[in-house]
Amino acid sequence: MTFTEKSWSIFNQAINDYHKTDNVDTPISNPYQAGTIEADLYLKNWIDTVQWHFEDIIRDPQIDPQAALILKRRIDKSNQDRTDLVERIDSYFYTKYHNVATLDGATINTESPAWAIDRLSILALKIYHMKEQVERTDASAQHIATCQSKLDVLNEQHNDLASAIDQLLDDIAAGKKYMKVYKQMKMYNDPDTNPVLYGASK
Repeated sequence: MTFTEKSWSIFNQAINDYHKTDNVDTPISNPYQAGTIEADLYLKNWIDTVQWHFEDIIRDPQIDPQAALILKRRIDKSNQDRTDLVERIDSYFYTKYHNVATLDGATINTESPAWAIDRLSILALKIYHMKEQVERTDASAQHIATCQSKLDVLNEQHNDLASAIDQLLDDIAAGKKYMKVYKQMKMYNDPDTNPVLYGASK
């Protein structure tokens, strides 16, 4: 089983587990041992799945403004948790391939393995929810056909992205590519770099 096959299986497991209640306040019950890459992959997609539904809720035109502000804060925290977890997954890859001797002419990829895995997690959610639209019994035939066309593209994108990620990992393992771990350094979450935050303390 390739890494993306394992990831895809775990992502869909998390999505299906979430939708047993379909409630953003459902506590996670991670079935994998803490500290393993499998546990991190499950948590990664769980965060993405909850945030997917946060984004649906906050677009309700009738949402109470105070509730929207509270939800925006939850989305901000979710985004930071997602970023932290992607960096942790990249650390896993960096440790795994740290001792690989790079070949002459080895190049760096435009994105790290974990950020590509992040896109795979989101893609799993897009496919799940597009399938929901295709299977609706209360929608028009035109809507179903449009969503089926989109689903076909998403499935093709899944195949292409999974192949590209596995090729990248193979290239890193063979020394043809090398990776660096760059922290995101998001300034708006940092009280020392966001002028609204450090200005408020003066």
